[in-house]
Amino acid sequence: MTAFISFFSEFFADLRAQKMRAFLTMFGIIWGTVTIIVLISFGLGFKKQSMKNMHGMGESISVMFPNRTTKPYQGFGIGRRIHLTEEAATVIKAKVRGIESICPEYIGMGTPVRYGKNITNPGITGIYPIYEDMRNIIPSQGGRFIDTLDVAERKRVAVLGNEVKDYLFGDKDAVGKVVFVGQTPFTVIGIMQKKNQNSSYYMQDANRIFIPAPTYTAMFGTPYITDLIYKAADASQTAEVEEEVRQALGERYRFDPNDKDAVFIWNTADFEKILLYITVGFTIFLGIIGSFTLGVAGLGVANIMFIVVRERVKEIGVKRAVGARKTTILLQFFAETFMIVGLGAAIGFLIGWAIVTVMQLVPVKDYIGTPEISLPVVISTMSILAAIGLSAGMMPARRAANLDVVECLRD
Repeated sequence: MTAFISFFSEFFADLRAQKMRAFLTMFGIIWGTVTIIVLISFGLGFKKQSMKNMHGMGESISVMFPNRTTKPYQGFGIGRRIHLTEEAATVIKAKVRGIESICPEYIGMGTPVRYGKNITNPGITGIYPIYEDMRNIIPSQGGRFIDTLDVAERKRVAVLGNEVKDYLFGDKDAVGKVVFVGQTPFTVIGIMQKKNQNSSYYMQDANRIFIPAPTYTAMFGTPYITDLIYKAADASQTAEVEEEVRQALGERYRFDPNDKDAVFIWNTADFEKILLYITVGFTIFLGIIGSFTLGVAGLGVANIMFIVVRERVKEIGVKRAVGARKTTILLQFFAETFMIVGLGAAIGFLIGWAIVTVMQLVPVKDYIGTPEISLPVVISTMSILAAIGLSAGMMPARRAANLDVVECLRD
């Protein structure tokens, strides 16, 4: 116990005697710790926000778009337009195992929507009730989504995207009001909650209005769907399910199942993986930058410890002469190095935590996410600091332990 008290007394006495040197030594560690905490915190916040924004369009869904053939098949040439009807959904459900849910979708643009004197041109989207869960279209409190009765009776009801609502109604309540889609009146039954969405097709959901699919076909007279959305029961089997879907549609609509241009399928699960790899790589890159900063600080600590060893040569000689072993000297200088690194790291943690806390109040969440000091941040920083302390203390401590006693006393 006395040895520990003596060690700490000597350490802090040395800090007081060399205030400027101690400050400059620890400043590098402080700055490096702050840098790595802030960078990794922002990287993890960006990763989480990116994945959340991606899920705004739906989780692990696939969107199928009919296109033109690029391969001949059973006497048909290339360039033939593939038109899908709602029957495609029935065919897929009957022949493809592993489909959790499926929904045809109609999308029309160019039809004005009016309330009073306010007019806008959103995407008119005809869908079925299952679309709500598949595409995360959540109605705000006081409203609802389209239900089976609306579909069965071809009701003229609409759910407005939040930006469409804001443009037509401003701060006024829209539920229960009547808007005109072209010249046809529709009763507003719900307003979509605002959501983060960094990917979409045709347009953002906030700029759409949603009506029952049978109402859409009766109003616009189109027999063909714009696209088809399905979700695999097991996200890890999306590639296998996609092949079965192409096979089923190829048999029904007579095109080569290997002709991936005939029906283009956007698999958002694969897109999520790509996005995950990008954000993880970005976080690692930021961590490497912070590590380099700490590495430079570690070199500064090592240089200072070499100077300390040189200044305390006589002290080392006296300790060795009265019986101190090499291991004792080695541990002493190792401990001093880790004390410097630890003290600087503690101050850096506090400053980094304060910066991250302040940045959480800045309204940039929707763009770069909210930085947060989580367990991975702490573990990464502590691991790097431990490596820096070990590297910075090894050479000076070994040099101090291996000094010749006679030469030390003669110095």
